[in-house]
Amino acid sequence: MNAHILPILTLMLFALNLPAMGDDSKKNPQKIIFDTDIGNDVDDVLALGMIHALQDRNECELLAVTITKDHSKAAAFTDAVNTFYGRGNIPIGVCRSGITPEEGKFNSLVDLREKNDAVFPQDVKAEDAVVLLRQVLSKAEDHSLVIVQVGFSTNLANLLKSSPDEISELSGIELVQKKVSLLSIMAGAFQMPPDAEGKPRIHREYNVIKDLQSARFLSEKWPTRVVWSGFEIGIAIPYPHQSIQHDFEYVLHHPLKQAYYAYNPPPHDRPTWDLTSVLYAIRPHRNYFKLSSPGVVQVNADGVTTFQPIEDGRHQYLQLTEAQKIRVKETLVCLASQPPQATPK
Repeated sequence: MNAHILPILTLMLFALNLPAMGDDSKKNPQKIIFDTDIGNDVDDVLALGMIHALQDRNECELLAVTITKDHSKAAAFTDAVNTFYGRGNIPIGVCRSGITPEEGKFNSLVDLREKNDAVFPQDVKAEDAVVLLRQVLSKAEDHSLVIVQVGFSTNLANLLKSSPDEISELSGIELVQKKVSLLSIMAGAFQMPPDAEGKPRIHREYNVIKDLQSARFLSEKWPTRVVWSGFEIGIAIPYPHQSIQHDFEYVLHHPLKQAYYAYNPPPHDRPTWDLTSVLYAIRPHRNYFKLSSPGVVQVNADGVTTFQPIEDGRHQYLQLTEAQKIRVKETLVCLASQPPQATPK
């Protein structure tokens, strides 16, 4: 056989096998809820883009987005991103907490116009976050849902406190215990490097301290498995600004790229905090991360998170090797920059 033909035949046979390989792993896309403070940082936007890319690959199904930033344009911008990816019908829930009520640096992109047409169309009809969460959970199969929380604990703490109602005869805690298999949360700090003097570094993480009461309640009361992505994980994997500059050029206006520029333009490399929680939630068995031993995360009264190993503990936190950092960064870039199945004009 011609030496040049063999590699071609090998590639052809590999390609023919791809559908079968994919079918086995994608028969049941993971149902997820995305809870975000979108508008306070741009990693939320990249994380939402990742979710859509993974749904295009039939690896997940986004059932709802709930928002913990208390500004109306947060929901509008979220709907604009969902619409860009062809899923403008995904329900969106909001809260009225008074926490971070400012507009944010990029949510006003929904106001952009070209020839009187919206650059990023949206027609959001947001509803109460707890009501939406109860509705989605009540309809789900038992232990089928994963919740990704990358903002404050406001909505999920309020869900746990909710009482039986016309939506479900179960309390919030009972609903979560029955319907949710995993909470993947970007919050806390667990392996911070020492300071310049070699002393332990204490970090009060933003998502925790902005609604400290809710964070403490959630860490104590959440009844299912919880995997925490600490501050140190996103810091260790900065998103390369070259991707923002070059990988989103397939369309004239891209909400992820323009949000990144509005927040802090290249050559700034933004940490990938929220993206890591999404990646673990949807691909937990792909060895992107190591996990701590089981235990319990405690949120102290001053906002510091501590981890206590316990054999039957429901909490774990993400860890990273040097080799995993390289692999995770490439995966995040690939997914965040993946064009929608139907590329917008």
